[in-house]
Amino acid sequence: MQTVPPALERLIEELTRLPGIGKKTATRLALYILRRPASEALSLAETLSELHKSIRLCGSCFAFSETDPCAICGDARRNTRLVCVVEEPGDLMAIEKTAVFRGVYHILHGVLAPMDGIGPRELKVRELLTKIRKGDVDEILLATSSTVPGEATASYLMEQLEGMQVRVTRLACGIPMGMDIKYADEHTLARAIESRQSMAS
Repeated sequence: MQTVPPALERLIEELTRLPGIGKKTATRLALYILRRPASEALSLAETLSELHKSIRLCGSCFAFSETDPCAICGDARRNTRLVCVVEEPGDLMAIEKTAVFRGVYHILHGVLAPMDGIGPRELKVRELLTKIRKGDVDEILLATSSTVPGEATASYLMEQLEGMQVRVTRLACGIPMGMDIKYADEHTLARAIESRQSMAS
């Protein structure tokens, strides 16, 4: 005998697709939504429906944005010759919270993971190299996470940047090994940015 109505079961199944959401949490969220007024559920559904219609990738840094260029790339006060390379949009958001970095960004949208079929072609590596070859960049700050895939990606980028007329730096102290950058607090990230060091080959 089915104890959960099919519509509720479908919502629970959809919620379990979200990262970090198990069956119990999904059930709790689904029941919460069900207990709220129908207008709130409808507002949530409309917001989700509009998400992919409104959000696009910035043509310069590849951040999620409603405008192209995004607010950061379009800000004349930012130093466009200093480019911070991050894995995901969440990393950009974490660094921006520090209010220390005044350059622009380049989002790779992932890290190298050969076992999962993710190589340089699946990331925004070619676009980064094209940007540098134009001669508009003085410094590249590699801000990939200090996980094994993050370090492998940074090493690969270092190899690709070798011989190019650009200074390459890496986040320094403050980010523990094995920590995903988006979970670092603002003070830790601020210290890491301020004390970045050159990556000599």
